[in-house]
Amino acid sequence: MDPRRSERLTEALRAELDEILNYELGDPRMVDSQVSDLILSADGRKAHVRLAMAGSAAEQDECLKAIEKAKGYIRHLLTERVDVYHIPDLRFELDVTPELRGKANLMLRRVRRGRPRPEDAARAE
Repeated sequence: MDPRRSERLTEALRAELDEILNYELGDPRMVDSQVSDLILSADGRKAHVRLAMAGSAAEQDECLKAIEKAKGYIRHLLTERVDVYHIPDLRFELDVTPELRGKANLMLRRVRRGRPRPEDAARAE
């Protein structure tokens, strides 16, 4: 597939998926989610969709289950909106697990402050 075409298709899919997931699925298990990354295979048959979701780990798991259950409906909506011959097979996954996101935020705060971890300070003494 032409790289420019692949890039245009990726952006179109990302925008439409973002709108569908946030505004059009009526499942009560849905939480605020954002398409953080969409990776399209070279032949355009598969798309890995990474989602950044709000909420606890349990809420995120339930939301992911709801999205998996509605995958056929989502593909139907994409078929109507994106003008391509074949809509790729969608595979949804969480961008970063909540545990890692919390650790990443903590580590970034430490780096910004320039402070070592408490264990490192105790070893230095």
